[in-house]
Parts: sequence; structure tokens; C-alpha cells
Amino acid sequence: MSSHTIALIPGDGVGPEVIAEAKKVLEAVGRVAGIRWEWREFPFGAQHFLDTGAAASDAELDEVAKTEAILFGAVGDSRVPERETQAGCILKMRFRFDQYANLRPCKLYPGVDGPLRDREPRDIDFLVVRENSEDFYIGLGDHFKGDRYLGKLSLKRRLYSADLDMRIEVNPPQEMAFQVGAMTARGAERVARYAFELARKKGLRRVTAVDKANVLTEIYDPWRSSVSKVALDYPEIELEFVLVDALAMFFVRRPEWYQVVLAPNLFGDVLSDLGAGLIGGMGMAPGGNINPEGGPSLFEPIHGSAPDIRGKGIANPVAAILAGKMMLEELGEGMAAQLVDRAVADVLASRQVRTPDLGGHASTSQMGDAIATRVLALGNR
Repeated sequence: MSSHTIALIPGDGVGPEVIAEAKKVLEAVGRVAGIRWEWREFPFGAQHFLDTGAAASDAELDEVAKTEAILFGAVGDSRVPERETQAGCILKMRFRFDQYANLRPCKLYPGVDGPLRDREPRDIDFLVVRENSEDFYIGLGDHFKGDRYLGKLSLKRRLYSADLDMRIEVNPPQEMAFQVGAMTARGAERVARYAFELARKKGLRRVTAVDKANVLTEIYDPWRSSVSKVALDYPEIELEFVLVDALAMFFVRRPEWYQVVLAPNLFGDVLSDLGAGLIGGMGMAPGGNINPEGGPSLFEPIHGSAPDIRGKGIANPVAAILAGKMMLEELGEGMAAQLVDRAVADVLASRQVRTPDLGGHASTSQMGDAIATRVLALGNR
């Protein structure tokens, strides 16, 4: 019997609905695989911000740090500016726990009708590894109207041991906005090593690294050199570089080619959502914000809070359930993770229980019930 302590953060919108189903499936797999769960629930999100002035406080994150992993629903509510819930909760946890690798599996399951009608499920099964802490997501930028110039601006957080200062002056004064990206060799190297180690662990033979080095040369030349350096330690794995605009086309034209896709933060964000479209939509797409060196990693459905369907009981919980499967893998519970994956595949292949986004009429809880029941049936064979 193994035991794991998990931070449970249902969040806003449909987050509590889908996380309840993920928890249901994890409890089922725990019964058959001998796993005991200790859940520590945290109220992070919009209502918590309205009540306390913080979507997630530092003291509360100190308590999250005592857990092994985080199962997260979604944040976002029209009553609170998005920057307060995103930056104050999910992004705050990414930086606090140094979750520098974002992993998004893109797998088309049997019984799910993706938009590429000529592709079999086996043709779309790849992993997007997104660098999660640098690039254009570092929070350095400004917007001014032309009645002033921007003087010295300090980076809002340190990049490891360096501070970044810059000065912009516009003459004649006019409205202007800018956003700055930054890339360190260490940041690129460590996420590249995670991607190659992942490929090796899963027996894959190709890593496709993405950038826009033909235009954004200053930021992505170091990216290329750092990834190439890491690749030398994995001679059995092929490395190819592809420009992001070309890869967007190739995802549609030949998705079967890709195994592990390694991308900087911005491009990884965009491409992984395109990958979600290939596998049946956001309701099928899980994600993990991972610190491979230890500390709690965070697992979530990537669909957001979906406030338009909150409380209707029609949200697809499969992405949250598959996020639970990813969490099992990270916790070293490989056989349990395979059991969840098989149960999801069986339920989807049967086409008997499907939420509206997949063309059916099942509720969120009915889909969760079906997968949990299948887990128990498989585990008791």
C-alpha cells in the first residue's frame, strides 16, 4: 500500500465539477492498485481573491509546498481581472515551485472524432514539452500613450542571478507598447534535457525543437545552441529544428511524424492548443507543470474555467481525469496510470457515454462514473 498527499485546487467555473470526477477516478484506481490518498483542499481562485485580496497567498503556498503534487481545476471569473487570478495563482505556483517544464500530451483516442478524418488514432500521439518560465512570459513590458517616455525599467523578477534593465525613448512622442522576451542558456538546457529524458524513457526516437530563429535571432540562437548541446548526450535520439509557422502546418498535414515537440514558452502555448484541436478539443487535453528536480508539480485540464457552462453539468471531465493519470506517472504509480488510460480508452471507444462536446448527451458526472466503473472492472480482473 502506497500513500500520497495531494493538494487539491478545484478553482473557478467548471474546475470544481471536473476535478470532482478526476478525484473519483483516482479514488477508484487507489482501491484496486493499493494507493491511499490524502487530499488537502485549497480555495484558490476568484472568490478567494474577493474574500482575501489574494488569489493564493504566500502562506498558503507554504502549505502547498508540503504536498507531493497539485491537482488543479481552473481559475477565471468575470468578477475579477484575469491577471489577478492567472498571475496570482497558476503563474505564481509555476514560479514558486520552479515548474519549468510544461508537458501536454496530444493523443487521439479511439472513438473520438478529430477534425482530420483521414487519420487513425495511432497517427496522432505526441508530446509537447514547453519551456515554462522564460521567453515572452517574464512580465517585462509597458504601454504608454506618448505624453512621456519610458525611462529605466527593471525586470519584475530576477532571471536566476541576473537583473535586466532597459530604456526606450520615442521621438516624436506617440502611443507605443512593447513586450520583451528573455532566454538563458540554463533555462533552455534544462528543459531540453527534460524533453530528451522523456523521449528516452518512453522509447521514442525523435525530438522536434521549435523556434523562429530566422527572424528572432537574438533570443532563439542561444535556444538552438543549448538544445543542440544537450542532444549530444542522446545519440540514439534524432534532433530536428522546425520553424514554428511551418510546424503549425505540419501538425495538420503529417501529425504522425511527431513524437516529442520541444518549444519555447510562447510557441509551446500556441502549438499545444493546436494539438488539443487535433485530438477532439480542450475537453480531451491534460497538462502538467513539472519540476523534474522535486517539489510539487501541478496537473490540470488546459480548458480553463469555461464560465459559460458552469453549473450545467456538461463539461467534459476527461482532460482532468487524464491530468490525474499524468500525476500518477509523476508519482511513480505507472501501473495505476496505465489502468486509468485503458479505462478512458475503453469508455471512449464504446461511444456509449459521451459529453456534448463529443457529440453525446452524458453529464460530467456520468462520464466520470463510467470511467471509474471501468477502472474497477479492469482492476478486479
